[in-house]
Amino acid sequence: MTDDRMQGDKLLCEIFKSSRKDEMYLYVDKRQGLAEVPEALLERFGKPVSTMTVILTPEKTLARAKTSDVMAAIRDKGFYLQMPPVKDEYLLDLYRTPTEARY
Repeated sequence: MTDDRMQGDKLLCEIFKSSRKDEMYLYVDKRQGLAEVPEALLERFGKPVSTMTVILTPEKTLARAKTSDVMAAIRDKGFYLQMPPVKDEYLLDLYRTPTEARY
């Protein structure tokens, strides 16, 4: 669902990665920085580590998030939090199952 008023719209976005949780990212308006991010979220997120700055447009493709959702969240709340992907259960079983060397 693309909002008509966002067509041709651009947002200078800074992306931070979490120092505590792998593959957790925080997207914010570069001009606002982390000012709009709630303190409680920052405490759980850990020290934000800047990874990149990008210009978001509705046409831009992001790896794991819909660009229009990211832009809308930044405009509404001041940030977008991208959670780590859910690990497939069968992959977790590989680490839980005791292995036995067979030669």
